Amino acid sequence: MRWRSLLVGAALATAGRALVPRLLGLKFARDVAKLNAGDHTSLLAAYADDFVLHFNEGNHRWSGDWIGKSGMDRFLQNFTAAKIQGEIREIAISGPPWALTLWARFDDHADAPDGTRIYQNRTALVLHTRWGKIVEQEDFYADTERFAAFDRQLTELGIGAVPKHS
Repeated sequence: MRWRSLLVGAALATAGRALVPRLLGLKFARDVAKLNAGDHTSLLAAYADDFVLHFNEGNHRWSGDWIGKSGMDRFLQNFTAAKIQGEIREIAISGPPWALTLWARFDDHADAPDGTRIYQNRTALVLHTRWGKIVEQEDFYADTERFAAFDRQLTELGIGAVPKHS
């Protein structure tokens, strides 16, 4: 009888752990849908006040480190102003619930006002959490030069950048 309780407990714990990536995927899919519609507030709520984003180096408006929740707010303002559309393709997790590491594949693109595709890329995101809030994120793009070319096109279209620091 004791073994059965132990096995049932282990099965429930394993099933619960398997649900975490699915639940996080659903939550982030809803947040990204809102982001794609121009509203970044629900996504921003997932970040801690002392958050840091490390973005691939390069010569464009998104490059470098974005510090604090206010820095992420400005980063996402640039994202929505450029009308970038993204989609989470996969999520994987590791670590205890109070300090998860998440890996996500995020594909994104943007179109010019005339509908011409002016940007498309693939990203690997690595996020570190503390008690349910994202405290650090690293974005690795397949091609950072695409961002520089996209940034030049945005400038030509009259879409200015929100600065990293206020």
